[in-house]
Amino acid sequence: MNRRQFSCLLAIALFAAMLPARAEEFFFKDGDRVVIIGDSITEQHLYSNYVEMWTVSRFPKWNITFRNSGIGGDRSTGGDSRFKRDVTYHKPTAMTVDFGMNDGNYKAFEEPSFNTYMKGLQGMANQAKEANIRVAWCTPSPVEKPEEGPAIKGYNETLEKYSEGVKAIAEKNGGLFVDQFHPFVAAIDKARAENPKNRIGGGDAVHPGPPGQAIMASEILKGLHFPKLVSAAELDAGGKIVKAEQCEITNAAAKDGGLSFQRLDAALPFFPMDGKSILKWVPILEDMNQYTLKITGLKDGTYEIKVDSVKIGERSAADLAAGANLAMDALSAGPIADQVKAILNAVVEKNRFYHDKIFRGIVLGPGQVPDWLEIPAAEVEAKRQAAMQQRAAKTAELDAVIHKLLSEIKAHQFEVLPKK
Repeated sequence: MNRRQFSCLLAIALFAAMLPARAEEFFFKDGDRVVIIGDSITEQHLYSNYVEMWTVSRFPKWNITFRNSGIGGDRSTGGDSRFKRDVTYHKPTAMTVDFGMNDGNYKAFEEPSFNTYMKGLQGMANQAKEANIRVAWCTPSPVEKPEEGPAIKGYNETLEKYSEGVKAIAEKNGGLFVDQFHPFVAAIDKARAENPKNRIGGGDAVHPGPPGQAIMASEILKGLHFPKLVSAAELDAGGKIVKAEQCEITNAAAKDGGLSFQRLDAALPFFPMDGKSILKWVPILEDMNQYTLKITGLKDGTYEIKVDSVKIGERSAADLAAGANLAMDALSAGPIADQVKAILNAVVEKNRFYHDKIFRGIVLGPGQVPDWLEIPAAEVEAKRQAAMQQRAAKTAELDAVIHKLLSEIKAHQFEVLPKK
């Protein structure tokens, strides 16, 4: 290599080093069929609903579907043994795996139990490879014990070792490792540092309610490289559009000492409002919902923010000049909140139907008929398969309802006016 060639290569390398690091791509893709498998915490349909809702609201044009295959009391070996029935049946392209809570037997770490756990995970990994399924391997969530003291003490010490096993499986099999365990433990400790009696997860020690499962969903999605930006708009007080990212701003003009404009977003913010108490301990809005408005040049004072004539919040001129995150405001009142609620209700309805009428109703339902009914077994199975097809078609219709609601994102009239 001559001196000139070396100089060119050096210049290219230096230029590349100056470029911002490329963000890793989101694990889920347009066209994915996703299966979420796990134990009773998965079967609660909380974190799984939130993962689905965050994904579809951030990518409303995607053709993506989710199916929950959680079974109460299950372990990794159960996931392995039922993989064909509960995973590959759906012909998924991607999946998340979340086992471990039951696998440790709720006691101090024991090598034989851990080895059994790892065998079950590896069995699922082998089957996923064969079926060409991308896998995100999630650590178990922690227990939130009633006793005071550091959150890691007790059974969580066992679960931490099981989390290390999840990481080893992900690395061995080329999957994506997702750590929800340590961020959740950190949030518990942060709350206990303020008051040792604080309990933040809701639900019980093992099964978090909406606040705890909001942590789970957000940490899982962060591990999947979920993009935090919903949209960002920047204007000056005269109506000049400085920036419009993931949104379109039109008809901007000064009005009554403030500003009005139309904003058409390419995505929607989301947060499970039943879990709002967790925001005191975890910055989920900042991490997952950057829905920002920046307005420079406004006179000092407080400004009311209205969307389609509905007041959603207030901000000072200084806050707006710095850039205000309006995610919680938009989700608390007004047309954006109404649309997000409608989509979430559709997600919940679809998943409840699938769980009650297909997964629990047929797949896990009794397949035997008493002898005294004298119905041939083949006839019973034929009826089960007919019901399965009929209810699967209904599930697809409910998926279509979700996508229709997502397609109805429209422009809204924003007004930022001095508070009277």
